[in-house]
Amino acid sequence: MENKIKEKRSEFNFTQDELAERLNVSRQTIISLEKGKYNPSITLAFKIAKLFNCSIEDVFIYKGEE
Repeated sequence: MENKIKEKRSEFNFTQDELAERLNVSRQTIISLEKGKYNPSITLAFKIAKLFNCSIEDVFIYKGEE
């Protein structure tokens, strides 16, 4: 699954550390998410969308079975 976390993070001027702190996850989790190596839980996906004041679909792009 692709995502726009890095773009959204830049729009809000958050560092990876700041985003991690706001979401209560590690910086490594943010790095893995941004590189597409990790798909978040539905709870984390909702937290990310809420923080960026948008829908989950605005952050995550599902392209079918992977």
